[in-house]
Amino acid sequence: MSAIEAPPFIKTIEWDMMDKTKFFPLSMLSSFSIRCCLYPLTVIKTRLQIQRRNHMYTGMIDAYQKIYRMEGLAGLYRGFWISSIQIVSGVFYVSTYEGVRHILNQDPLTAGLDSRIKALIGGGAASTVAQTIVVPFDVLSQHLMVLGFTNKRGKFAVDKMAMNPLGLNLTLGSSRAFVTSEIIKSIYQKDGIKGFYRGYMASLCAYVPNSALWWGLYTFYQGNFRLYSIQSKKIFFSH
Repeated sequence: MSAIEAPPFIKTIEWDMMDKTKFFPLSMLSSFSIRCCLYPLTVIKTRLQIQRRNHMYTGMIDAYQKIYRMEGLAGLYRGFWISSIQIVSGVFYVSTYEGVRHILNQDPLTAGLDSRIKALIGGGAASTVAQTIVVPFDVLSQHLMVLGFTNKRGKFAVDKMAMNPLGLNLTLGSSRAFVTSEIIKSIYQKDGIKGFYRGYMASLCAYVPNSALWWGLYTFYQGNFRLYSIQSKKIFFSH
């Protein structure tokens, strides 16, 4: 009877094992590629959510057809470049998570904490930092997503049927940079800095527990799989 191969140990890749010069650029490139593919769905979702009843669109397919027909491919990527700045938050997210875990491991008061608790705290802190960076750009990109139509040269114009939450008075031929600056000025004039953080607390309530639980459960399951692997090896070699 042939011997049964023992299951391998699960190796944890720690932060100090990684080449940061490769990890950060590749991580940002990965996030950017995914955003390129999924962004049109975000635009459609945002417009459907903000419209009153069926003021402009009757559903997802109808929204896609009308946006593409009236605004071209650029309409499906409205606010994309502003939103893409958010990929930087991923760098801060991972750095904060690993940094908090490192501090908790080094501090004599917290070094004895269970690794699952450290992961939970690190995940919550990482999401807090990430959302603090993301929300202002999210607010700007969402206003750009729903604002106006474009002509063939990619210039903005507010149509009478278009959604215009800020009530901006834009003429045909306004550039993207001009429209973005007008949105920033309008938000700041109406609400100050806090205007860029609308929905911030809701974002924290949604994402911080999610991130904390994800990392906590990840560490929990990882520990269980490692324990199972060790026990399996002991059973194998005992025979």
